[in-house]
Amino acid sequence: MYTASIRNMARPLGMGALGPRSHPAKSSASASRNLSTRPSRRVAVPRPCASASPMSPLSSPSLSIDVKEGDKNVTIHLQGPSQAGLLCSLTSAFISLGLDVKKADITEKDGTVDNMFQVAKEDGTTVSDEDVAVIRQTLESLLASASSSSATRSRPKLRVRGAAEGNKGELLHELMDTYSTDSVLSIQRAIINHVEYTLARSRYKFDDLEAYMATSYSVRDRLIESWNDTQTYFREKDPKRVYYMSMEFLMGRSLLNALYNLDIQDRYREALDELGYNMEALVEKERDAALGNGGLGRLAACFLDSMATLNLPAWGYGIRYQYGMFRQVLVDGFQHEQPDYWLNFGNPWELERSASVAYPISFYGHVSVHEDGGRQMFKWNPGETVTAVAYDTPIPGFKTKNTINLRLWAAKPDREFDLQAFNTGDYVQAILSKQRAETLSSVLYPDDRTYEGKELRLKQQHFFVSATVQDVVRRYKERHDDWDAFADKVSFQMNDTHPTLLVPELMRVLMDLEGLGWTKAWELVTQVCNFTNHTVLPEALEKWPIAMLEKLLPRHTQIIYDINWRFLQTVRTKFGDDWGKISELSIIDETEDGQKNVRMAYLAVVASKNVNGVAAIHSDILRHDVFKAFYDLWPEKFQNKTNGVTPRRWLAFCNPELRDLITQTLGSDGWISNLDDLSALRQYADDADFQKKWQDVKAHKKAAALELIEKLSGVSLPNKSALLDVQVKRIHEYKRQLLNVLSIIHRYDTILKLKREGRADEVVPRVIVVGGKAAPGYDIAKRIIKLVSAVAEKINNDPDVGDLLKVAFVPDYNVSVAEVIIPGTELSQQISTAGTEASGTGNMKFAMNGALIIGTMDGANIEIAEEIGEENMFIFGARAEEVPGLREERAQGKYKPDDRFTHVVDMIRSGVFGWADYFGPLVDNITYVDYYLLANDFAAYIDAQSEVDAKYKDATAWTKSSILSTAGSGFFSSDRTIRSYASEIWDVEPCPVERD
Repeated sequence: MYTASIRNMARPLGMGALGPRSHPAKSSASASRNLSTRPSRRVAVPRPCASASPMSPLSSPSLSIDVKEGDKNVTIHLQGPSQAGLLCSLTSAFISLGLDVKKADITEKDGTVDNMFQVAKEDGTTVSDEDVAVIRQTLESLLASASSSSATRSRPKLRVRGAAEGNKGELLHELMDTYSTDSVLSIQRAIINHVEYTLARSRYKFDDLEAYMATSYSVRDRLIESWNDTQTYFREKDPKRVYYMSMEFLMGRSLLNALYNLDIQDRYREALDELGYNMEALVEKERDAALGNGGLGRLAACFLDSMATLNLPAWGYGIRYQYGMFRQVLVDGFQHEQPDYWLNFGNPWELERSASVAYPISFYGHVSVHEDGGRQMFKWNPGETVTAVAYDTPIPGFKTKNTINLRLWAAKPDREFDLQAFNTGDYVQAILSKQRAETLSSVLYPDDRTYEGKELRLKQQHFFVSATVQDVVRRYKERHDDWDAFADKVSFQMNDTHPTLLVPELMRVLMDLEGLGWTKAWELVTQVCNFTNHTVLPEALEKWPIAMLEKLLPRHTQIIYDINWRFLQTVRTKFGDDWGKISELSIIDETEDGQKNVRMAYLAVVASKNVNGVAAIHSDILRHDVFKAFYDLWPEKFQNKTNGVTPRRWLAFCNPELRDLITQTLGSDGWISNLDDLSALRQYADDADFQKKWQDVKAHKKAAALELIEKLSGVSLPNKSALLDVQVKRIHEYKRQLLNVLSIIHRYDTILKLKREGRADEVVPRVIVVGGKAAPGYDIAKRIIKLVSAVAEKINNDPDVGDLLKVAFVPDYNVSVAEVIIPGTELSQQISTAGTEASGTGNMKFAMNGALIIGTMDGANIEIAEEIGEENMFIFGARAEEVPGLREERAQGKYKPDDRFTHVVDMIRSGVFGWADYFGPLVDNITYVDYYLLANDFAAYIDAQSEVDAKYKDATAWTKSSILSTAGSGFFSSDRTIRSYASEIWDVEPCPVERD
């Protein structure tokens, strides 16, 4: 028997943010009234706790009501088939009738309920025959309504270890046995509840920011329901899980993404409209989560979306950066870094777990050795400890009720406040440990030009890896008493080299804390670790000085030395005493001056079961160049997994006009989950009516993009028919924003040399947009940003050019900005030196939205060309296999640059754009070294730009290529990529939550 007392704490129904609203009761329940003699409340007959998906009608439970003469109690007996939301609806009915539940006996078995309630009138008076009649009529009406409802979504009944059982367990399930209702009224109630109870604001007056926060909390409530059910189901089924480890997760805004994935965006829009709020205005109040910088972090975010959509049992792990990388501000064209205060007003999407999920993270100290049963045991005695606190963010999938998790770690001191130091007057020391600890998770990629900066980066990596390992090991041990099934239940994916400390940390935990021997621990580590490489640039393949590693992580250093020694014995077995080969493969790199470094990529390759590149050309370079010696040793380890992007955020959600056109044309929206279906658009590429519709959509999105660019850059862009030409990505020499600038200068110079009266006929007007951040310590990249700004200032203010050419730099480029600019872009620049870009994902997003690509045969451009046809792109430049020879030719002084290249460089050097001295290192670099071959590719690039102009003049030909770009984008869905990871690397199966 479970006893419950349910008091009526409800407000009168219909009190919204704008005051009382009338909600008349349905005629079928018109007899409902309050039975108490106390002042009556304005009530409506409760409807079943229900929502939008259909359920087959059920017969109603039988109802009996027993009252002894003169008794103040009523016994209500319900028996029959279980119905979702029944207990919730009955509770509301009792409240509406003014009845107090004195005792409840809740029983459910095999889909049948046998519930007994003892109720009394709130005022304590005797129950009359008239009262009984009203109770009976109200409850019978309610049961009939519930059994015929077509709007019930039941929550699954799941088993939870250690949870309440019997009647109490049945009651706890029945109290929340349906999902939150998605009616407009229910959504409004949820929003207003959060205004008052979460934000503690008046429901009669709250601003847009508060409306955004309350709306987000109400959406998060729905995510939490699914999140809890998904995680409980995973625990019950105990499938093999994927743990995706990344230093970056560039998530973007969450509100619209969650609403679209839950398919409730229209109801939320209507609910907000009725409350007097505009959804678009509220969306603008959300700050982008500052958890990443570029393609690496955005790829990780796309992968999470696909893992959720494909129902994979997966979690993401990273760091909750307090200030992100930085907020980019341009002052006189110079990049300035400011903290990104994205958490200033809180983050409604995250769930802090400080009370339940926190782990100690150790640094410094020394290692001691002792004997235990004749076995040598190591103990790390740390010199510093901080605490890693978990913050969870639910990640919904599309058209699935599975919701997975992104767990981010924040650093806190192991003790919040040094009271002893404070009491002795040392106020600074009292807070120093707190500040030192929180620095760990303050900033993404701290400037590593100093020793302290390098050490902080290394500490960050260990912090996030150690917390993740402890969390995964705890979760595994909850279900398993030994380690035999570890490799069958766990798969780690290291997103680049940043999480590579996973290898020695997992070894340490298994050996030093769990008592496994080296052989067993190494066997497990090499079965569960997988490594994705994202670069071929030598400087991006991380190396850590042994001296620093030994000081910060002494036990890990020992383990890395042991791994290397055992690995080199394997090398000697295969290659003999070939010391050149041994040195080439060694994880420990020793320089001529005696400095030793750990090559983290090598450690990741040695310890991983699978190693993959992210585009066909990139994977070939890994096999035959970067990791050739390892490929010769273990060819079976190496795979290719060409990147992809989620078609939800990057087409269906950010470009609803194009989504609707595609859906209308193809007859369904199935393409959103099966992007290969876009290939059916090819048959419409020459259709004049379809082309017109396509052009109208592109023009609309282009206008929105230009408006945002004007707002962010401060550049006036009056010519809305100009070709919108965009290069937005992290600023780096190999991405060759400088080549783009040289082309802009050439175009400017060419326009000036034309006769004024004929310019408008000869020149295709362009708006050229550049955006992206330079790393704080990357001097050359910062000079490139200044050059873009200087060239823009010169051109934009030259009346001889007018609207024929405009240049804009978009500061602080992020996901939300990309969601506006990408759909409106007509030409996308993907012009990296061949063989340097691992894959790229921006190229995929632009092509998916119908932009044409001008680019080199590098990264995923090669596969894009295969899918959409080179004739629909503007390909130029040296091929990857030609690059080494061209560099050798440059080094020997045999190459003579194109005269146009020399002229453009001289314009910069001579001060046409000002700042000649400041730009000196830039022009010297491409004049005397030119490692990224700007001079070699310049002439071909200018020719390709001429092809762009010619095609743009032919609107029919341009539109056809635009349609074919989208039609050929099916292969570049992250769903396809994740399916490949799941089957060929992780060996995991979908685990959709079963629904009642």
